[in-house]
Amino acid sequence: MIGQLNHVAIVVPDLAVSRERYTKVLGTNVSAPVDLHEHGIAVCFVELPNTKTELMTPLGTKSPVSAFLGRNPSGGMHHICYEVRDLRAARDHLVAGGARVLGTGEPKLGAHGLPVLFLHPKDFDGTLIELEEIAQ
Repeated sequence: MIGQLNHVAIVVPDLAVSRERYTKVLGTNVSAPVDLHEHGIAVCFVELPNTKTELMTPLGTKSPVSAFLGRNPSGGMHHICYEVRDLRAARDHLVAGGARVLGTGEPKLGAHGLPVLFLHPKDFDGTLIELEEIAQ
């Protein structure tokens, strides 16, 4: 059901500092930051030959990643994102198998402008999983 790994997301305390570190120290190309107000985060993507790394930071204290950063002040891995061809069919299959979808269960547009859903980490060995419907 799941396809390729789309990205690994890392919460960072300072997006500008992290962008510079990934660019200058690791020698990668990093996209410009984008504020995603609906999700309460600012993001940029480290572009790699086989996948991406999403660097994200909260936009204010009501952001869903603020509590994560409070528990992990240096930042850390937040979630992994897999691609799926049909997000609603994947959701229905997962729910039928006992997985819990976070939020309303309805897809929202993610950082790539494509529909996404998040699965409860307790159902996947403590890992928050994002599913992103790939453009067809």
